[in-house]
Amino acid sequence: MGTDNGKSEGKLIPLQPVVKDYAWGIRGMDSRVGRYALESKILKEIDPDTPYAELWIGTHAKGPSMLGDGSGRSLKEAIGKDLPFLFKVLSAGKALSIQAHPDKPMAAKLHEENPQAYGDANHKPEMAIALTPFEAMCGFRRLEEVSLLLKKHPEFAACISQEAKLAVFLADEPETQRSALQEMFSSFMGCDPDISKAQLAKLLGRLQDEQSAFHPHPHDAPAWERKLARAILRLAQQFPGDAGAMSPLFLNYLLIAPGESFFMAANEPHAYVAGEIIECMACSDNVVRAGLTPKFKDVQNLVDMLTYTMGGPSIDVGQPHRDDPRILRYTPPVPEFEVMILSLEPGDSCEMKHPGVPAILLVVEGAGKCDGQDLRPGGTFYWEMPSKNTSDSGGHADAAGGAMIFATGKPSLTFTVDATRRGPLKITFAHQNLHRGQPTAFRRTESSNSLTSAGFMPYMGRASPSPGYVKQAHVAVQEGTPQIPNLM
Repeated sequence: MGTDNGKSEGKLIPLQPVVKDYAWGIRGMDSRVGRYALESKILKEIDPDTPYAELWIGTHAKGPSMLGDGSGRSLKEAIGKDLPFLFKVLSAGKALSIQAHPDKPMAAKLHEENPQAYGDANHKPEMAIALTPFEAMCGFRRLEEVSLLLKKHPEFAACISQEAKLAVFLADEPETQRSALQEMFSSFMGCDPDISKAQLAKLLGRLQDEQSAFHPHPHDAPAWERKLARAILRLAQQFPGDAGAMSPLFLNYLLIAPGESFFMAANEPHAYVAGEIIECMACSDNVVRAGLTPKFKDVQNLVDMLTYTMGGPSIDVGQPHRDDPRILRYTPPVPEFEVMILSLEPGDSCEMKHPGVPAILLVVEGAGKCDGQDLRPGGTFYWEMPSKNTSDSGGHADAAGGAMIFATGKPSLTFTVDATRRGPLKITFAHQNLHRGQPTAFRRTESSNSLTSAGFMPYMGRASPSPGYVKQAHVAVQEGTPQIPNLM
């Protein structure tokens, strides 16, 4: 990127992210986190016994990224401030804790009361995009399902008070349903450990018998109930004696495919179970835990903070960018972040203008080049902010709060894939949300179980494009793409 083409500013600078090894991570070379860390040169070799769990890319104080250009500077020093988001790769070999992330007022309260457990005062809405088939528990089941499962599994019912069960069975209005759900969850989490452990043992014995080939009717139950039973058995094996293994009886159990994503707002319960994802969130590490973990549990605060909305999150498959359908945009209904994924087939190239805000790039798969620089899976980069004399002062939102509008003088990067390659190059871009008026992800409101988004409508728990959006995307593909599409 020489000065003759106006690209001396806004270049890619290699980053050295931070790797975290937690007990739930995937071990050795099987972990994408481990392989990416090796490519980024933060590991000299991969230990086959180490569970590589998370790769942090950002400016958070618990894992600040450094520039890999030999300057000794941190990413924060290069940008001049903290990023509003934290970008991660997760490799989950077993379940993470039952948890939720606080909103800003709650985060400030927790940080003030217990700064050792809650190290910052920020909220932590987050988006997960699957790299592999990914299992997760997200949001409370609908009360009708909880009621059915209480009747079908007496061991689960024995961990809940009579008053809470009666509330579940009788609730028929939104407010009473939320109240009943809270009463049920509070009762379950507050159950005497000796009782819950004994009832879990009974439940496991019965489910093992029902799942065996010797059971007279092993396939009589609906498929979703058989999947639920297998999930309970697996969680109990990972966390022996932990009543949290029963959580699939009140939390939605999801399996999403690569490229699919979901958004978790503040105060919504979830637990990631297995698989690998890209995760982007507000710059925070606040987690309120209540089960399936040896770490600090804060049950009462979790019970008090949840919204008790019902139903799982809608699954977002991304929207093709209006300028180039090779770019998928994943936009949550929060201002701190959004994620783009560029897919280039062998022989293709794409030139992108700088978004006008600090951006992080991660090569997910495949190989290619960016203006002569090699790109390999796990390569992590900071897209340098252009100086004022090579661009305008930055993007600005349009009147609808939608895409950012840029001057034509911004520097650009050219991504290419050699025609001899046998697979696509996939690159993720994370930066501040520049499409707040055009979210692709649904968000449940705190006052109802409704879903809100722009251009989408819910269908069987998944994000289904509206007819107007499908027509718009079709026209964009038919009319071709500009030579230099905006990343935005």
